[in-house]
Amino acid sequence: MEENSNSLAGKVALITGAAVRIGAEITRTLHAAGMDTVLHYRNSRSAAEQLAQELENIRPGSTLLLQADLADISGFPVMASQILNWKGRLDLLVNNASSFYPTPVHESTEQQWNELLGSNLKAPFFLAQAMTDMLKQSRGNIVNLVDIHAERPLDGHCIYSIAKAGNAMMVKTLARELGPRIRVNGIAPGIILWPEAEMTEQAKSEAIARTALKSSGCPADIALTLLFLVRDADYITGQIIAVDGGRTLQQ
Repeated sequence: MEENSNSLAGKVALITGAAVRIGAEITRTLHAAGMDTVLHYRNSRSAAEQLAQELENIRPGSTLLLQADLADISGFPVMASQILNWKGRLDLLVNNASSFYPTPVHESTEQQWNELLGSNLKAPFFLAQAMTDMLKQSRGNIVNLVDIHAERPLDGHCIYSIAKAGNAMMVKTLARELGPRIRVNGIAPGIILWPEAEMTEQAKSEAIARTALKSSGCPADIALTLLFLVRDADYITGQIIAVDGGRTLQQ
């Protein structure tokens, strides 16, 4: 096995949903480690432009903005061509973009099914397919943002939980299909950021109480785990690391 130089300098990462929340923290962390970053966004144009400018001020020529609705997979080959024309390579795909909202079983609709499976399962799969050739050339990585609820369903979120369960299996099957030239892993966040929908303080306290560490995490916990998987874990593939403060240990 070749010695790992631990250097990401000059390598290229595509992060979906890069402009806000966990995606923005991942983008900053990879950029600080030396990677050039492709920032995908759908609607968060202002936030994406602001983040890109922040990173350009640090290292000019190190960012590329890509706007796309990931529900339209026909645009993925165009995204791949834009990245290839920009830097001539891709070393990392981070499937971070995700839709999340409740779908109680008796109220769920086909539109919700299509949207939640589209963003959490269909888009990551076909984006990986579109980027495979470049990733093989660079012996690159794919990292999916999964969820601890891929294993333990979240009450009232049946479609989302189903989609993330499929995403978890995607990590494993792509790791087999794309090895040895591409490593594929996943990260399953627990309580990192509260949902954008309002939660009561009591609900937040109860969720924290179910963790072994009795605390919530932060986006840096996810970003640093991803950095480890990409930079320092040459012999890890097909694995999903729960970053959840021990939430999955509780009944």
